[in-house]
Formats: sequence, C-alpha cells, structure tokens
Amino acid sequence: MMKEQFGMENEHRRFMATALKEAMTASRRDEVPVGAVIVKGGAIIARAHNQIEMLQDPTAHAEILAIGAAANHLGSRRLEGCTIYVTLEPCPMCAGALVLSRIDRIVFGSFDPKMGACSTLYNIVQDDRLNHRIEVIAGVMDAESSSLLKEFFARKREQ
Repeated sequence: MMKEQFGMENEHRRFMATALKEAMTASRRDEVPVGAVIVKGGAIIARAHNQIEMLQDPTAHAEILAIGAAANHLGSRRLEGCTIYVTLEPCPMCAGALVLSRIDRIVFGSFDPKMGACSTLYNIVQDDRLNHRIEVIAGVMDAESSSLLKEFFARKREQ
C-alpha cells in the first residue's frame, strides 16, 4: 500500500511538473501563470496555459483550453478516466466545466483564496446536489506553483 501511494505521489509530481512548464510559458507571455495537463492511461492527452490576454477571452483559462483539447483528442465531451493537473485551484467557471466534462480527478498545486472552487471558497466539484463528483488531490508542488504566482504579481506591481 505504501509503495503504491509513493508511486502515485511521484506520478502526480511528474505531471504537475509539466503543468508548471505550461504556467512558465504563460508567465513569459505576460499571462497569469497557470498551466494544466490532462492525463489518460498514464499519457498526457492535452496541455494548456492561460491565454486570456493573448486571446482577449475571459474564458481562456488553462483548464478550459485543456478540456477542449482533451475532448478533441478523445472525440468525446466526456473525459471519463482522465485526471487534470493544474497549478492553481480551479475557479467556479473551471470547476463547473470540469464537472460537465465528467473528469475523474483534479490534482492542483496552490490553493486560491480569492476564487478557489474545489475546497477554498466553494466545493463545486464535490457538491452532492450535482450529478457528478470529482476526486480532489490538493497541494501537489504547492511551493513551486505559489512561487511562480508570487513572482509574476511582484513583477506586475513593479511595472
């Protein structure tokens, strides 16, 4: 049991590291540094980062873009058997989209005290009133995710 748990922890860190690379890409493009990857069967099937400024689209969050790419890859709107790794706790919009996608699991890095909808402010993804609930694993590589966000906003304040 402990060996299996350790293996899962390593897997979560490996995929979160890829999500962090996406977040770094967002930061270099002057976007809030959030990255996401969607995994099925141990393979990444979608990856994305925030593109709100570039696309001038308030819905262009990393999670929304990754959901669209994964659905396109699978040829299905249902992401059953998939896990999303995202560097920041999803907001209400993204949490709702993840419920609608029927994704199995969310693994996120940093908690979001202003918009978090997977435990911090709301828990949309595990609400018993909805017809689908998602397993949540929080705090994976939190320090790295949090540091990237803090550095980004410190640069913004300096400008």
